[in-house]
Amino acid sequence: MRFYIPFIFMAFCVLHANANEDSTAVDLGGITIMENRLEIPFNKVSRNISVIQRKAIETTPARSIQEVLAFTPGVDVRQRGVSGVQANIGIRGGSFEQTLVLLNGIKLTDPQTGNHMMNIPVPFQSIQRIEVLKGPGSRIFGQNAFAGAINIITELPETKSLNIQGFGGDLGMRGGHVIASLPVGKYKQTLSISHDASDGHWYNSDFKVSNVFYESGYELNDNHEFHAMMGFSDRSFGANGFYTNAFPDQWESLQTYLSSLSHTYRKGNFYLQNRAYWRRNVDEFRLRRNEPEFFTNNHISDVLALEINGAYTSKWGTTGLGIEGRDERIDSNNLGQRDRQFLGLFAEHRVEFLNKFDARAGIYSNLYDEFGWRHFPGAEVGYQLNNYSRFYSNFGMSYRIPSFTELYYEDPSNFSNPNLLPEEAWNYEFGWKIEKNKMRGEVVYFYRFTENLIDYTRNPSDLIPNPNRWTPGNISQVTFRGVETAFQYLANWGGSQAKLRELSLSYNYIDADLVQAEGVESRTALNALTHQVIAGLQAEFLQKLEFTMKGRYMERMALDPYFLLDSRLDYNRLKKLGFFLEVSNITNTDYIEAGFVQMPARWAKVGFMVRLD
Repeated sequence: MRFYIPFIFMAFCVLHANANEDSTAVDLGGITIMENRLEIPFNKVSRNISVIQRKAIETTPARSIQEVLAFTPGVDVRQRGVSGVQANIGIRGGSFEQTLVLLNGIKLTDPQTGNHMMNIPVPFQSIQRIEVLKGPGSRIFGQNAFAGAINIITELPETKSLNIQGFGGDLGMRGGHVIASLPVGKYKQTLSISHDASDGHWYNSDFKVSNVFYESGYELNDNHEFHAMMGFSDRSFGANGFYTNAFPDQWESLQTYLSSLSHTYRKGNFYLQNRAYWRRNVDEFRLRRNEPEFFTNNHISDVLALEINGAYTSKWGTTGLGIEGRDERIDSNNLGQRDRQFLGLFAEHRVEFLNKFDARAGIYSNLYDEFGWRHFPGAEVGYQLNNYSRFYSNFGMSYRIPSFTELYYEDPSNFSNPNLLPEEAWNYEFGWKIEKNKMRGEVVYFYRFTENLIDYTRNPSDLIPNPNRWTPGNISQVTFRGVETAFQYLANWGGSQAKLRELSLSYNYIDADLVQAEGVESRTALNALTHQVIAGLQAEFLQKLEFTMKGRYMERMALDPYFLLDSRLDYNRLKKLGFFLEVSNITNTDYIEAGFVQMPARWAKVGFMVRLD
């Protein structure tokens, strides 16, 4: 594996930093991980969880959630274009179908296909933080959290504010957002509107993405609180190479609707939350953009869900219970009219004992009308060696039901397979965390044994493009194992004129015993990450300029490795008027992340920010 000079330099800086003492601390202990029942301080969680905070979201050279996640250790983001117009998110070698995405705890699963799970109707600038759970999440969130889960969290401001941003750049990039917060007494509310567009980086790759998001909350009294969300996303894009290279004029248009209403009751040691939500995705896909009569798919998928989650804390620990009911439907000229129902039951308990130990165990039981009851247990144990060092271990079983696309979708490039079985896996994890002074680090080993893994494959051909169709099928047994490491150091070297603020370095390795027939192409599973190196630094100049640089080395099983270097410069980021400059792919790397889409060469954008409080 090749290591580039920026990585060597950043690694040297991190190792040098560890030898110095300073009173500044990398303190994440104040963050509470927002699960649906138990709320656990970050420094007492016995899982590998990455928390991307607001500052990192603002200063990372990125314009979308997808691009920010690309700099997260252990997360594989495979984009089909810039600004996350469409991207697949994998965790620990899992496919995009095996990752669950949530918005404030509400599941954004699309029964049609995981390709649409990142159609999130929230402007990027409205996000306060992102929590990335690596490993099985079925016991916590349900059946789609097979390899991991991503919870996107927004926040209702206490004061009035107006935030405006605009930008433009290469590839015909342009866009902006407006976020207004207008609390009235105990009623808090925020309205966010954003628009991003580009002329595209190659033939038929233009896009337009618009989002509208409204969030409100009302505190009736000390015990009762109501919360509502409504969102709409409209995106259309030229899809050259997205799904097949046989039709360069592919085009797609998507509209996503989301609404939710929740009630939370807290009194003493008791917590109860009831909520209902609805999500609709409208998808029009054409094989020839300007000839809809040649081949057009129209899909409308709906998800309606009800959840009740509660927790009670006593001298024996904290007990969490939950129940969910989901109805998933699709009306499609290709997939037909389909519907399915789920019932999920959750039970878990967490206890601390002997001063330094904590344990958590639970089970998720799922009733699906086609496969009946399935049960998925899991447990965690942690040992706090001292105030700054912690060992932990956990195991759990995960589960995923095939999407409607995997079961029924067919076109000139794809077959369906209505006989697919659900994916199941046993997962084990061992980790060590350290958080001392200015340094934070984590080392993790994980193991996942999967049965009935679903993957699309096709036979080889001497013709270009390959005329054979992709067909989904169950691979009998597959084992993934890997090591994840991540280190962060708040250096604060220098003076008021120039200061090196932060250094970070991570390395992730995944090995899979996938045995592929010679020449057979894989769309998802056989393209998992094997090596991932991410390094970053952040500096400050004249107390007004913030400079962030991040580099990534990515090596997948069946694709050529590549290195990317991105940077961002902010001026007066937290003031009333600020400016920024981003440069992506500084190294001018020639690479492909997903499908057959050749990603763009070096490109840049510049913008302004206005903050009024």
